[in-house]
Amino acid sequence: MEIPVWQRVLGLLIYLMPWSDAIRFGMGINGLFEQIPMLRLLIYPALPFLALNQLDRFGLGGLLLFFVLLFAVVRNAEVPYFIRFNTLQALLINIVLIALSFAINGILAPMLPGSLLFNTLNSAVLLAVLAIWIFATIECVRGREADLPGISSAVRMQLY
Repeated sequence: MEIPVWQRVLGLLIYLMPWSDAIRFGMGINGLFEQIPMLRLLIYPALPFLALNQLDRFGLGGLLLFFVLLFAVVRNAEVPYFIRFNTLQALLINIVLIALSFAINGILAPMLPGSLLFNTLNSAVLLAVLAIWIFATIECVRGREADLPGISSAVRMQLY
């Protein structure tokens, strides 16, 4: 079955949400965006999501978007499966990023501020999400589900 172009575009746009949350892992004095300035160009596609996170002074724009996507898109059986699949997969990636952010910045950063281990973990997370974003974008353009180990099987279990 051929996936319509509008579904492919919406499917790939939703992966900008976890990418926008991963950008903070590359910021800072020793961040990857400082070491490789050309990577800063990859921040521009995520600007709408970054702006949404700053809508209110408490930063709850991202949480609001999460619940809107969960209840209006993922849980709505009238939305095409391709969009629901990609939305839920992006939300699960986002949840993993939030947990990693708490672990790295909440536990490791106070113990080892500015250390090589801290910077390496931040760079690894950023590059992993960048690879996922590129892979998911290519798969959405092709009209196929981005099959990520572990995450995609959890998504399929939730949607069936």
